[in-house]
Amino acid sequence: MLLTITTTLSQATDLGFLLHKHPGKVQAFEQSFGTAHVFYPDADESRCTAALLLDVDPVKLVRTRGRGTPDFSLGQYVNDRPYAASSLLASAMANVFRTAMRGRCDLRPDLAETPIPLEVVLPALPCRGGPGQAERFFAPLGWDMSAVPVPLDPEFGDWGDSRYVTLTLTGTMRLADALNQLYVLLPVLDDAKHYWMAPDEVDKLIRAGEGWLATHPDRGTITRRYLANRRALVRTALGRLADAEDATEEALDPAQVEEEPPAVEDGEDQSPSEEQPVSLAERRLQSVVQALRDENAKRVIDLGCGSGKLLSRLAQDDFFSEISGTDVSHRALSHAWRRLRWDQQPRRANDRVKDVFQGALTYTDERFRDYEAAVLMEVIEHVDPPRLSAVERVVFGYARPRVVVVTTPNSEHNVRYEGLAPGAMRHPDHRFEWTRAEFRAWADRVAAAHGYRVRHVPVGDDDPEVGAPTQMGVFTR
Repeated sequence: MLLTITTTLSQATDLGFLLHKHPGKVQAFEQSFGTAHVFYPDADESRCTAALLLDVDPVKLVRTRGRGTPDFSLGQYVNDRPYAASSLLASAMANVFRTAMRGRCDLRPDLAETPIPLEVVLPALPCRGGPGQAERFFAPLGWDMSAVPVPLDPEFGDWGDSRYVTLTLTGTMRLADALNQLYVLLPVLDDAKHYWMAPDEVDKLIRAGEGWLATHPDRGTITRRYLANRRALVRTALGRLADAEDATEEALDPAQVEEEPPAVEDGEDQSPSEEQPVSLAERRLQSVVQALRDENAKRVIDLGCGSGKLLSRLAQDDFFSEISGTDVSHRALSHAWRRLRWDQQPRRANDRVKDVFQGALTYTDERFRDYEAAVLMEVIEHVDPPRLSAVERVVFGYARPRVVVVTTPNSEHNVRYEGLAPGAMRHPDHRFEWTRAEFRAWADRVAAAHGYRVRHVPVGDDDPEVGAPTQMGVFTR
């Protein structure tokens, strides 16, 4: 299997400094499953290409399999593993380019931190889901990409395309970022790993995904595939990513559990026959935006904006004219700024975002005022009950917008989550989770005390026995 990395940097052979491999040498590195070779088929000042060629020994590979691994007889020896990019290539990258993946270059530290022009080519990449799946994973990372299906041999019949693609990625980014993205996404696209999944796989994923995975729109799918759909590992990984609450909820959300599809022969249509279910997090966003539209609230502040999911959605909607966000967490705000990507947003979207700042909802703040609407999306359950009255006074008494939208989990629905222990809450930082009756009682009391009316809207599938997973109150003054 082969991977090539090309740059047209002004002094292109500096790629050798970044990879810590001399362009004038051919080097071999023994792996437990074969031999990795690094060489430079093209190396001059204007263009330099580094190649990683992995020569897999099928017998050696079988001998590395654990005792508990099922025996598939000849299937262990006769397969595509020596030829198609997979977790084997990812492992070889981690061993051969370890220092490069960490972004270290003692001789050229400035170059290691500089985005450079890159072209990455994988001639044969197993791609479960076809070229469209590769685009969904790589395009949000800033790559211009081409995924061309590899046809089956027409000499043996008109069988169409195989499940493999020739992947070409072009873009400008740090070499370390490119290598880490490949390390994660090669086994994810193949949807298979050649070794047993240990708990330290979560650390590997978090380390390689730093700076891009937490804000990726397919974060959940990538995490589940990388961790082979092992629920405990998936929940741990998602909980450690930036959007800890939404991520943990996605692991519980049945709409986000990727079922194993029926076997598909090479050449058959692999495109999904049914529309993918919409996650609860996405349905919640849609419900909040719709509630704001229904109330004609165009100037909105997101109180407890977290990593900026709602802010980003509002900024891209021409209906809203002024948007701000606040959160108590510096780390969350840094993710919000990254999600908004100020330099990449259209000018009109940037103009709509007034401010993103740190603030605590238990204290009056002049910056909370003068908005038509305030949103507390999955916020109140993180407040200690004795301090909730302070939040009520600040939001409904002091800021006093015309509209307040509040969402919170419905604890009655927790019994529908198979991965949640009886009596447990959906996130370790939740201070409480209310039943529908408890939320209605709180909302009615707050509305009456501050001169609002409130209507209740279920979010998600409304179970006839335990209600919808999320409950939303729309307060109007």
